Amino acid sequence: MDNPIVELIGIYDADSTLRGEISYWIGARLGRSHCSLCDITHGLFTPKKQWTQCASELSVPFVTFHRNDAPAEVLGAAQGKFPVVLARTSSSLEIVVSREELDALEGSPERLAQLLHQITIS
Repeated sequence: MDNPIVELIGIYDADSTLRGEISYWIGARLGRSHCSLCDITHGLFTPKKQWTQCASELSVPFVTFHRNDAPAEVLGAAQGKFPVVLARTSSSLEIVVSREELDALEGSPERLAQLLHQITIS
């Protein structure tokens, strides 16, 4: 990346509507739905305290969206690949953590924070 990262953006592989939230929650319990970013940032019903702490220690803001509430420019940069983490610079939005990389973190807020820290300082 040519410019410094000014924001990190996570996009969940889920919808933010009540129906979407319920559908995802049930699907996840039955093994039909999976979002590794959800697993990292959320417990059963609320954000994980470990994630909240880790995110507060990042050098840039980390914001999240669901597939259905992300701005068009964010969705375009994600290229339909969810979940994903993007980095915003003054001139671009780029994928910095892919679905496969999020899966490999095995639900660990600390491991995602460590990876994001490495990305933001490089």
